[in-house]
Amino acid sequence: MYEATDLTQENMFSQNIEGPNFDKDGNLYVVNFQQDGTIGKINTNDGSGEIFVTLPEGSIANSIVFNSEGNMLLADFKGHNVLQVDMTTKKISVYVNTKQFNQPNDFCINSKGQLFASDPNWKEQNGQLWRIDDGGHPVLVEHHMGTTNGITLSPDEKILYVNESVQRRIWKYDVDERGNLFNKRLFTEFPDFGLDGMKCDKKGNLYVCRHGKGVIAVFSPKGQLIREIALKGKLCSNLIFGGKDKKTVYVTLQDRKCIETFRVDTPGK
Repeated sequence: MYEATDLTQENMFSQNIEGPNFDKDGNLYVVNFQQDGTIGKINTNDGSGEIFVTLPEGSIANSIVFNSEGNMLLADFKGHNVLQVDMTTKKISVYVNTKQFNQPNDFCINSKGQLFASDPNWKEQNGQLWRIDDGGHPVLVEHHMGTTNGITLSPDEKILYVNESVQRRIWKYDVDERGNLFNKRLFTEFPDFGLDGMKCDKKGNLYVCRHGKGVIAVFSPKGQLIREIALKGKLCSNLIFGGKDKKTVYVTLQDRKCIETFRVDTPGK
């Protein structure tokens, strides 16, 4: 329990390894397998992988979610798009594009098909927050933020967590039935290292990638640090709960270019 082991071999991915997620059939997909611009399909039994799709020239994905139709949605940070992949035909199309995007980084999706997307500008060390309504209509929720990065919803979808990597802060918003955000407040902040992907377990505990420190920090819904789970690598970029009981956490490591896993006692949401 809470002890990291390797799923894949080192150097199976590019240094932009990110965005692990499972489809409805329990298949694991991770961006930038072998090289940038690909989506890899990973065997969770033996850690082997294959290229599922290669993205169009000029596109590199950072995050993966699946909508209720089973289509894959990708945050294309280099092409400034949200892409959609038909899982049957593997056809790739542009789901959202707007000139207002910096570079969509990470996102989460609610039961109504609304995406919440972080949109950092790393050069200027600032960022934006978007809601993308079902069908691909983008709504700019907030700008003039720090470098927005990790983003996730609570199990009841009434709380949205968004972090700012450079500023080392995690913000907490209330979410109404229409997906509007209000009552923004500081959840927690850190004196060192960076922040990246985040996910919640079924109890609402928040798992945070501490990029550079090489740990997953686990917080209660009230913001209390429960534990830090040490990884083998230092540059943890994102995580996802999976396995039949949803009690295995899969973590992407940019320095080792591989996936590590550990077991937990509470399943993911």
